[in-house]
Amino acid sequence: MIETDILIIGAGPTGLFAVFEAGLLKLNCHIIDALPQPGGQLAELYPKKPIFDIPGYPEVLAGDLVTNLLEQIKQFQPGFTLSETAETIDKLKDGTFVVTTNKGTKHHAKAVAIAGGLGTFEPRKPTIDTISFFEEKGVEYFVKDPELFRNKKIVIAGGGDSALDWSIFLSNVASSVTLIHRRNEFRGALDSVEKVQELKKQGKIKLITPAEVIAVQGENHVESITLDCEGTIKQLETDYFIPLFGLTPKLGAIANWGLEIEKNAIKVNNALDYQTNIDGIYAIGDVNIYPGKLKLILCGFHEATLMCQSVYQRINPGKKYVLKYTTVSGVDGFDGSRKEAEKAVVKAIE
Repeated sequence: MIETDILIIGAGPTGLFAVFEAGLLKLNCHIIDALPQPGGQLAELYPKKPIFDIPGYPEVLAGDLVTNLLEQIKQFQPGFTLSETAETIDKLKDGTFVVTTNKGTKHHAKAVAIAGGLGTFEPRKPTIDTISFFEEKGVEYFVKDPELFRNKKIVIAGGGDSALDWSIFLSNVASSVTLIHRRNEFRGALDSVEKVQELKKQGKIKLITPAEVIAVQGENHVESITLDCEGTIKQLETDYFIPLFGLTPKLGAIANWGLEIEKNAIKVNNALDYQTNIDGIYAIGDVNIYPGKLKLILCGFHEATLMCQSVYQRINPGKKYVLKYTTVSGVDGFDGSRKEAEKAVVKAIE
């Protein structure tokens, strides 16, 4: 039996940052994740994708963000159960929980934080008869390594942020980038749409809308695609076809835990601490839902912080906690004199 204060389900950025916030409160954490390494989608799906909305980082690669988060929490020595999924949960009479994985590993925790992102996920695939044959033969649903497309002709299909962002990024990698969307309007960020339009003017991106890919051709690898442009059929040569239509999220076994579910996400009390309808079970990051929810990494960081404060009070009822800024107290267990720390900060500023 693995013992911990907070059992975190999901080793994505939100789950990893929760370890840091818990560590500041002298709470230990253990993380369960179905993937063989920490990082969640950032590590598994797009480690080389740049992220632009992390405070303090004008730009950071997804994989580098994971590396930094792991370095940040190393001092708090979290435990990991990787390549296993949380299957069952039992609430004991004392209010603690036992979570058992699909491989039988048992975890005993005083609180549970579900940080599973989108849960288990599968790419939404276009309805093309031959699509499965060409998977990993020129059809790619994720961009794990942009170098795969170096000096290649690529076609990206989709109208969301991923399609726009990768079209922009790969315009400096591939020999040609063609972006296809079935509508003239895009669902992604306005700034990204404007960048794509500018790159189109510069001849770095070919934009075809409204259009839809209806067929993929080739012998042992993708050689061309067929487009339906409002009734006009066209063929376009390409080395790679990347349909980016989003992911189909699934909560998996967690959906059977008696949690209140809405739109395939876990409802939480965002007015207080992101606790679910079951006392002691929290949901943070993309896995939760509440009025005004934004699926952003930085929002997950905020939710993790408040969750840890709530767990501290749960574990230490009646004990007053005085918030201290890390710039003053440090992160090594808040040891040392507050005044000396303040002097050090002032000296550094001077």
